Amino acid sequence: MTDPNPTFTRFIAIDWSGARGPRYAGVAVAECGVGEDAPRLVPAPGGWWSRSAVFGWLRGGLEDGPALVGIDCAFSLPFAVASSYFPDGEGSAFALWDRVESACAGHPDFAGRAFATDPAYAAGFWHAGPQPDWYDDPHRATELRCRVDGLGSPQSPFKLIGAKQVGLGGLSGMRLLRRLRLEAPGRVAVWPFEEPAAGASVVVEIYPRLFLRRAGFGNRKIREAVDIDAALAALGARPAGGTAAVTDHEADALVSAAGLRRLAADPRVW
Repeated sequence: MTDPNPTFTRFIAIDWSGARGPRYAGVAVAECGVGEDAPRLVPAPGGWWSRSAVFGWLRGGLEDGPALVGIDCAFSLPFAVASSYFPDGEGSAFALWDRVESACAGHPDFAGRAFATDPAYAAGFWHAGPQPDWYDDPHRATELRCRVDGLGSPQSPFKLIGAKQVGLGGLSGMRLLRRLRLEAPGRVAVWPFEEPAAGASVVVEIYPRLFLRRAGFGNRKIREAVDIDAALAALGARPAGGTAAVTDHEADALVSAAGLRRLAADPRVW
């Protein structure tokens, strides 16, 4: 990033989902401003978020000042496999997003499954059943670094089975990111793939578990108000002051928003 101390007025964390359906219990959005105020959950239209509603909310909020937006999904695919999608073995995240969109065009709400089932790309994915002999669990550099540093074991985006699969969420996220850049050129940058213009919002990939670890909760899921307030305090935020339990998705979004604000001014992060 050109500016070693980027300035933001809003910090937004999105717990994401690639599930089927018109709305998703697994999507949550939290936001905070500068200072120490506790993050707040952004109410979902109709009670549950759709991916399209998240896009609309993000797109409309670009008028409200530069935001640091963290989304819990993979922004690309491991190059070891994805490079085969390009005749010369080269490519970029943005070129990959174009291919994802081409395969998924016409599928509503940024659904990404059509890419993974398209004959041109399906062979790279583990779709069902026991692990195939050919599947070698490819990972991106960011996932490998997490493992080496003892920070968890992120799933490969090519593994589409099991409760922890992240591939479909990543593909739907790529569609959202592509459209956001197209509709707001120069006003939003996706880091680390591009340098943001002055005053632009920046979107980054997050792994909420790392914020919870930083707050002292290890691999525990948290839902109770007292635990959320303890995590927020560890990340420099005031208590949210809630009285009722929230979902683990909402907790992840709240803690991640505070974590983004805490880390954003540290040039070592960038």
